[in-house]
Amino acid sequence: MSRMPHIVTASKNIFTHWSRDCYRRARRYYQRARGLTPALSVSRHDYDLLKLGSGYGGWTFIDSKDLSNAVVVSCGLGEDASFDIEFASQFNSKVVIVDPTPRAIVHFNEIIENLGNPATRAYTDSGKQPVEAYNLSMLSSRNLQLVDKALWNESKTLSFYSPRNPNHVSHSIVNFQNDYRKDTDRIEVEAVTIDILLKQAGIKDLPLMKLDIEGAEIEVILDMMEKKIFPNQILVEFDEMAVPSETSKKRIESAHAALLKNGYKLINLDFPSNFLYTRF
Repeated sequence: MSRMPHIVTASKNIFTHWSRDCYRRARRYYQRARGLTPALSVSRHDYDLLKLGSGYGGWTFIDSKDLSNAVVVSCGLGEDASFDIEFASQFNSKVVIVDPTPRAIVHFNEIIENLGNPATRAYTDSGKQPVEAYNLSMLSSRNLQLVDKALWNESKTLSFYSPRNPNHVSHSIVNFQNDYRKDTDRIEVEAVTIDILLKQAGIKDLPLMKLDIEGAEIEVILDMMEKKIFPNQILVEFDEMAVPSETSKKRIESAHAALLKNGYKLINLDFPSNFLYTRF
């Protein structure tokens, strides 16, 4: 009888998780039925996929030989660096992290101050990870570099709009979180284009790029395709799928079409909006 409360609690947690997942799926199907969610078809493949990071901040990618000792670009840090840290540790790579968000910069500096330390606690379920949850025992400052700028299709000073919920960390250039308005709270940040970023970082071949940049991924993908910059793998979150509209649908479909036109194929979707494209 003493174990019964634990069983009830576990069952409740499983049911709650199942209910939330069912709700998200039902909501997506409803949006698609209304014609607001892009139908992006995933291609069949036989690649070896690997997922690293926390439940919130994890990403799936192809476990390929070109990642070992490589330099990769990860745009969008927020307060969950679990993917970047696990990736750098597993592949002995350098991760160039791009994010001008003030709270992300503070989080990155906390990570640097704790390099060499093992993890002493588990990941949280939220988007804010305590630095003690990261296993930094295998990393040094050569593995992680922060570029405190926004990735965009122009190098200039621009508005970086605050999220609707002040508890959230992620700002947005396109401000999809506030119906694409131009009159909401914002900060000013410096932006850099992908070609200039790669030149400044000394990157000639880019095996993997992650784009989690709150709507700006559309402009960045179109800019990359126009400039013939083709990472072997592109991990992208189409953030605007969270706020479906005719505008967001057209924007996402334009980026998807540009990727397919330039030899990419979509091979994985981590529900609800993390996509993996490759040219392999």
